[in-house]
Amino acid sequence: MEKIVRQSLLYDFYGELLTEHQKSIYEDVVMNDLSYSEIARLNGISRQGVYDMIKRSDKILEDYETKLKLVEKFVNARDKVSLIKDKIELLKKQNNDSNLDGLIKDIDKEAAEILEEF
Repeated sequence: MEKIVRQSLLYDFYGELLTEHQKSIYEDVVMNDLSYSEIARLNGISRQGVYDMIKRSDKILEDYETKLKLVEKFVNARDKVSLIKDKIELLKKQNNDSNLDGLIKDIDKEAAEILEEF
């Protein structure tokens, strides 16, 4: 998984467990794509201080993921729902039975709702 995507997912799941200062700096790097120098200037700290804060925050978030596995479970569920939707599309193409069509539409709707929640 691309590093920024992973950082974003980790932050989405565990970001509230960081301090306000950590969250602010982490958001500036990951979400707002600011450079360490820009963040250092805005927060009155050194560039090295920003770097250290990001490394420390990354470790904290990864430690939570190691223990709780919420991101892993989310990604697996999203992938499985996506596979279900692909199989539904195949069924739609292969079958013209009206009873089956209603069932397929119901399953497709529920799978879409699950994906929206993610």
